[in-house]
Amino acid sequence: MIRWLEDAVAQECGAKAATMGALRRAGFPVPEGFVIPFSAYLGAVTRSAPRAGADDVLSGAGVPVIPPEMTEAIARHLSGWGGAPVAVRSSARDEDAQGASAAGQYATVLGAHDVGSVSAAVRTCWSSLHGDRARSYRHGLPRRPHPGPAMAVIVQRLVDARVSGVMFTSSPGQVTRIECAWGLGIGTVGGTVDPDRYEVHGDGAVVRTIGRKLTRSDRSGETIRTRRVRPPQRVAPTIDDATARTVSGLGQDIADVLGAPQDIEWAMDRDGIWILQARPVTADIPSPVSSTASAPLQGIPGSRGIACGPARIITGPADFVRVRRGDILVCRYTDPSWTPLLRAAAGVVTETGGALSHAAIVAREHGIPAVLGVPRATSRITESAALTIDGARGTVDLHRPPPYPMEQK
Repeated sequence: MIRWLEDAVAQECGAKAATMGALRRAGFPVPEGFVIPFSAYLGAVTRSAPRAGADDVLSGAGVPVIPPEMTEAIARHLSGWGGAPVAVRSSARDEDAQGASAAGQYATVLGAHDVGSVSAAVRTCWSSLHGDRARSYRHGLPRRPHPGPAMAVIVQRLVDARVSGVMFTSSPGQVTRIECAWGLGIGTVGGTVDPDRYEVHGDGAVVRTIGRKLTRSDRSGETIRTRRVRPPQRVAPTIDDATARTVSGLGQDIADVLGAPQDIEWAMDRDGIWILQARPVTADIPSPVSSTASAPLQGIPGSRGIACGPARIITGPADFVRVRRGDILVCRYTDPSWTPLLRAAAGVVTETGGALSHAAIVAREHGIPAVLGVPRATSRITESAALTIDGARGTVDLHRPPPYPMEQK
């Protein structure tokens, strides 16, 4: 019913859990944990079906109930951790696959600490399997044969991070790209902060761009709180060049073990650097393309391609009904729950976030141009304005066609 993370295999626990287990066995700094496998979820569905109706449970109208024996097993596995806070993460059957990451589409709960809160977090992960954003993500990608959706759940000790980030490794000797910010990784992966960006080259040279990190998220007791960063820290580098090289080297070692370039989430606390997730890079980040043409708005290249269409200013879910096929979404950042909009949008422009955020990854997988980190985009662009965005150049042009042939996208 429950197995330690080191014993996880993909067929029973999903690729995310299996990869973390393999890295722990190989000696990488992965927080200890355990996994509730697919069979536990499917068994709970079967038990719950007589009450809620099997179709209702599987469609997400009901959430499977955790049986008493599973609750007891969770309590036994938590007993040696002394009430330490944990991270409860999804490991779905279709997650972290080659060509489809499902980045940000399933639930993660941070700060659970006892059997009651962990059990509730497990049900939250189970429920997210059939949520609107996950179903829309699956429908927007090429169909792949699989036995059907199922959810395993990882429970790990929570890293109370001073700095967290994401890195994309590449072929040996090439550039490793790192984005990071203060506190837990919620802001970096969610695109709600402008992270620091580091490029570590094969010869050890480091090129860095320091972002304006206005907010940070940290654990406060049993909850996660987001607060403003003090002005001096907003533009202070989160890591030095030596640490960037250390993070890059660790990432390259992981890529060597796993046999392919990796998208890796990591965190750093007082004890050192920890690896939280590793999955295959599903779509290449656009390399910056120089251009002699000027553009009124400049951001970070997030997903290559050129798109033309009317601007649709999105401030929250209440604006979703205004989105029409072919619109260019303009927003502060894209929440994972906004994934259904990406099936209709021609492109995306955000005020914050980096090229390694979940929104950028999903945009690349869906083949939608994205320009990120455009300062004050929602106030500088007017509703319904004609836009041309170039996701490789990171440019946003207003009221005019692109200054280069469309076939170059």
